Amino acid sequence: MEALDYHAEERRKAEFDVEEMKIVWAGSRQAYEISDRVARLVASDPVFRKDNRTMLSRKDLFKDTLRKAAHAWKRIIELRLSEEEASKLRFFVDQPVFTDLHWGMFIPAIKGQGNEEQQQKWLPMAYKMQIIGCYAQTELGHGSNVQGLETTATFDPETDEFVIHSPTLTSSKWWPGGLGKVSTHALIYARLITDGQDHGVHGFIVQLRSLDDHLPLPGITVGDIGMKFGSGAYNSMDNGVLRFDHVRILRDQMLMGVSQVTREGKFMQSDVPRQLVYGTMVYVRQKIVADASCALSRAVCIATRYSVVRRQFGSHNGGPETQVIDYKTQQSRLFPLLASAYAFRFVGEWLKWLYTDVTQRLQASDFSTLPEVHACTAGLKSVTTSATADAIEECRKLCGGHGYLSSSGLPELFAVYVPACTYEGDNVVLLLQVARFLMKTVSQLGSGKKPVGTIAYMGRSEHLLQCRCEVERAEDWLKPNVILEAFEARAARMSVTCAKNLNNFANQEEGFAQLATDLAEAAVAHVQLIIVSK
Repeated sequence: MEALDYHAEERRKAEFDVEEMKIVWAGSRQAYEISDRVARLVASDPVFRKDNRTMLSRKDLFKDTLRKAAHAWKRIIELRLSEEEASKLRFFVDQPVFTDLHWGMFIPAIKGQGNEEQQQKWLPMAYKMQIIGCYAQTELGHGSNVQGLETTATFDPETDEFVIHSPTLTSSKWWPGGLGKVSTHALIYARLITDGQDHGVHGFIVQLRSLDDHLPLPGITVGDIGMKFGSGAYNSMDNGVLRFDHVRILRDQMLMGVSQVTREGKFMQSDVPRQLVYGTMVYVRQKIVADASCALSRAVCIATRYSVVRRQFGSHNGGPETQVIDYKTQQSRLFPLLASAYAFRFVGEWLKWLYTDVTQRLQASDFSTLPEVHACTAGLKSVTTSATADAIEECRKLCGGHGYLSSSGLPELFAVYVPACTYEGDNVVLLLQVARFLMKTVSQLGSGKKPVGTIAYMGRSEHLLQCRCEVERAEDWLKPNVILEAFEARAARMSVTCAKNLNNFANQEEGFAQLATDLAEAAVAHVQLIIVSK
């Protein structure tokens, strides 16, 4: 397949003919109608009420969550909702729940990393909720550093089994949603060991609780890790801790889509390329960016409505006071957040296209764009979630003292959203991954290899390093090409400067550590350019 050119794709989108526009409009209209119909279904059902959520005790909140999850599943079956409609219903219920990890991580991981036989065995049960799964990767001692995980899966050739074990306190699985009280199964990530050799981290499907009485199985210690930040918020989720004491599972419970262990205990890579796991990663990060847009939109909507209704000062001759939204200081803080909500929505839609493109390329064994895709999705996850968390807090302050009330919706929205800055990759760590990609790109500029896609602007770095802004009037900033070139010049200059500074170090890793702050800022500039260009 030809090199990925995102800008060409954008140009193609801009050249839709009338019939193509009708198709796009029909799809958008259908999506809106589905959302509207499901939203009304949730809003009219008293079981899904949430006005008292922040006043419930942890125990009552969790009972409320179980009741809503069961009722949601009942309505999905009764109304025979499609997969898209069911997903929308869970979204509008608007309460963190164990099914989030079941549908969002457990099932996609089996689809992306399991072989055909494993998918046929596990997915039907998961789709029917006959088993409930969670995603247990993070440990007490290691989160972002996946290669540092300590849980072991040692193959026993005499019994054709893996022995799952937690050798240290820090190897305890920590944080998985759904693990604390509900999940019957977990997708466990552990170090694969055969014949004394460590083959790195791999995934294993492990049953945790009995399907008869829901008690933990022998050798398994599992429980809830307790209260989290805020009232209501993420406390409806049973984040858990999990330890294994030499728990045995069948050999075919190792996810064998990309690698496998034979009956004789030989580790083998399958014919399916290991890079296929990137498809799941892109899917998850695309969902995170879309969620950022939704959360920011909600906060901005609350702050905007408040700013319109609230009046303070400026009364003349007994007339009404000035609407808060008419103050320039309010506008300068609120309107950029509104613009960001739209920008995140657009880049989230673009990521859906990127996911489709990556999936097609992986199926065709074309892995040429994976480094760029990894950097792009890592950066967007980091920048959009950090910006959204900060923006929700700013919206709270834009509502004055009233924003501090639970009834404003903003304190709980903030508390439920901020975990996004650390789950699925710490945001600073992700930025440094982007920075490594940028430094490699800069180092290859003189090789004749033309940058494409989201780094195509690097091919014009010589011009961007020398160009000067030619804006003469304020209205010139309304021209998209002027704004785009400004962002391109900033991103190129920051990356090139970091690359030059790195060359002053004899040890590149030492230089990377010393320049980490500058490198992270260069990564942010690159990601902001991606957002602006979409």
